[in-house]
Formats: sequence, structure tokens, C-alpha cells
Amino acid sequence: MVAPRFTLEFYKDATGRKPVLEWLRNKASVSTRRVAGTALREILQEQGIGVCGTAFGRQLGGGLFEFRLRESDLLLRAFCHAYGEKVIVLLAAYDKSEDPSAKRQKKEIELARRRLTDWQQRQRQRRS
Repeated sequence: MVAPRFTLEFYKDATGRKPVLEWLRNKASVSTRRVAGTALREILQEQGIGVCGTAFGRQLGGGLFEFRLRESDLLLRAFCHAYGEKVIVLLAAYDKSEDPSAKRQKKEIELARRRLTDWQQRQRQRRS
């Protein structure tokens, strides 16, 4: 078996929680979990930030990009950060089909930006 081109890491907050992983395990339906897992593994782990400019992603600026998946009733949105040349950090995710409003999308992007700032600050602290 060939190793994926990119490693996916779940953002972990200061208390050790991994919100995206918790959403997948505890809030997403079984079918959403299966489709999301397959898409993350087969698309995001293989293409990484290269999904931007395709139907699967777009740049949001400031080191943040969106991974998008439309599969039957699922509209997965995952907000990510590429770290180095091989790591993708999953910062936030939700099923947009549950609430397709622009207000919800903006709220999720703002949450991902706050988590990215937190993650970056803790990365700097680890290095010093």
C-alpha cells in the first residue's frame, strides 16, 4: 500500500479536544462519517492544498483553505491549513446542507481562523 502524499492532523485545543474529530465521531451521521472519511482520505490526503482551484477547494487567505465535497445530500465543508509540505491541519468542519446560510458559513470560517491563530501561537511556543 502506498502512503498518502499528505498527513491529516486534527486541530487540538489547549485542553486536548479535537473538535473536528469529535464532530465526525459524535455529531455526524454514520453515512456522513463514511463519505467524509473516504473524501478526506482519497481526495484531501492525496491532493492537499492542491484541491484549491478545483471543485474540491478554494483559498480563503491568511493560510486558510476550504475543502468542499458535494455528495448526494451531503455538503461537507472542512477548513484547513497546510503546514510544511506534507501536513494538512483540519481546523473546523460541518455539513452545510444542515444550514446553507451565508451567516453559518461566515461563522465557521471565523472559528477556523481563531483556531488557526491558536494553533500557530502554540507551534511558536513549542519551537522556543
